[in-house]
Amino acid sequence: MTIIVFIVLILAVVFGPGLWVKRILEKYSLPADRYAGTGAQLARHLLNKNGLENVAVERTPEGDHYDPQAKAVRLTDDKFDGRSLTAITVAAHEVGHALQDRDDYAPLRVRGQLVRASRWVEKLGAGVLLVSPFIGALTRVPYLSLVMFAAGIATLGTTTMIHFATLPTEFDASFNRALPMLDKFRILKRTDRPHARRLLRAAALTYVSASLMSLLNIARWWAILRR
Repeated sequence: MTIIVFIVLILAVVFGPGLWVKRILEKYSLPADRYAGTGAQLARHLLNKNGLENVAVERTPEGDHYDPQAKAVRLTDDKFDGRSLTAITVAAHEVGHALQDRDDYAPLRVRGQLVRASRWVEKLGAGVLLVSPFIGALTRVPYLSLVMFAAGIATLGTTTMIHFATLPTEFDASFNRALPMLDKFRILKRTDRPHARRLLRAAALTYVSASLMSLLNIARWWAILRR
């Protein structure tokens, strides 16, 4: 019974945030024509109002984000063309990151550096997990493969830890940048403001929820190595 409760808690931690974020984003995607302008149009408007005419607004299949290297706010099709509360709120959140970049917001710079570093760390972790059983078999030192497996697990979890560590950057983009802009330029319908706050919270948690789901890779590797 204890094991079942533990498994349920683990699944709730891994899947819960992602399911909540998905539910909130989908809930306020309707009505689809709630606002006159699209998410892309709003992003362009807010960028121009803040003197960021040099920042592009682009369509992407890879998830809504701001790219500080390319100086581009990138939105998925449903946000780029969408006129829902979700579309305009997520667009404002990504513009919030552009404002952080303009202001040389130190936590944003640090996050970028950590994310870039985590890419090769994750690749290293996957490699370690692949070779650890073979190293143990060749050297006949079982503890060596165990140590290498533990190292691989640790590296695969780095992305999740990075997103948790940089979560304040996301909340700053939502509540210190995006929401004040939406208020200042009177973008939101009056009844939508509390719902927009929920959406901005969901936008801030998007990367964390996604990285928690990626922890399932650890379980997959564990199952493979136990065969």
